[in-house]
Amino acid sequence: MATIADVARKAGVSVSTVSHVVNGTRRVAPDTARAVEMAIASLSYRPNMMARSLKAASTRSVGIAISSISNPYFSDIICSIEAECARLGMMMFLSDTEDDPDRELDVVMALHQRRVDGIILAPSPDPGRRALAYLRDVGLPCVLVDRMPDPAFDQVGINNREAMRNLVERVAALGHRRIGYVGGNPGFATTLERIAGYREGLADVIDERLLVTGSATTDSAMQAAERLLDLDEPPTALVGGNNLATIGIMKAIHRRGLRVPKDISIVGFDDFEWADCFEPRLTLVAQPCAEIGRRAAFLLMERIAAPQGARRSIQLDAVIIERESCGRPK
Repeated sequence: MATIADVARKAGVSVSTVSHVVNGTRRVAPDTARAVEMAIASLSYRPNMMARSLKAASTRSVGIAISSISNPYFSDIICSIEAECARLGMMMFLSDTEDDPDRELDVVMALHQRRVDGIILAPSPDPGRRALAYLRDVGLPCVLVDRMPDPAFDQVGINNREAMRNLVERVAALGHRRIGYVGGNPGFATTLERIAGYREGLADVIDERLLVTGSATTDSAMQAAERLLDLDEPPTALVGGNNLATIGIMKAIHRRGLRVPKDISIVGFDDFEWADCFEPRLTLVAQPCAEIGRRAAFLLMERIAAPQGARRSIQLDAVIIERESCGRPK
């Protein structure tokens, strides 16, 4: 069985440096931390968690409170968080908040009662932000992912506004002037940021009738898309504000017997594994899910080690994956 000294020798660092990386007790240079993590992985080193928790009054566990666990986007983030926590010897407790503010508060309180060292949370659309207020009151370290509504917490997400603006500008550059938008819950910061990007991408040719939000499921998104298609002047292109909205749009298109992109173009936010399986393949914004999860895990470790440190809001860049679902209008 590998020891901490074995890890130190393989990484070319001191035993104390390995300890700081594993315990998050001091900031270590990124390259050095990565070398230690690689040594830990290659040697399959496992710290004595019981002894460490007794010594440090720590459970070496973190709580993950995220909605729609079945959503491929959040599933990818969760997998990345779990991998990083495992590398650092942390146990992970996962719970689905279902984007219900009452359930979210119950989940956060339950995780706190189980003495987790910190929580990674994708906050629900709660106007009172009760879960966030609770976390502030009890002083439990927390990192927000995807949705970044409160700079009083560490936060990791992407530049939604810029990514959506770039996507819509790309559609408009093909000659589309009536570009419809089917978005998610307007209570989410991500929804509002993407709508802002949509407006910027359209510049001065905005028709408010082409903007629909509140589509929380594929069926509601399908119904929203059908309403847009029923307009006297229907859109020549549709934008999905998230992966569920994009799938709903595709369902509406298929029900109408329309051809993509010959009759109508489709683009969307959130690349997913089966985007290549649609016919035609979908042009989508790809978010760096693995990096979001990794950054969230490391931010949480830092916050656990230094509860009073300055909070950080990290916005990562997304990229557009161009496929065949968007062409010039008829």
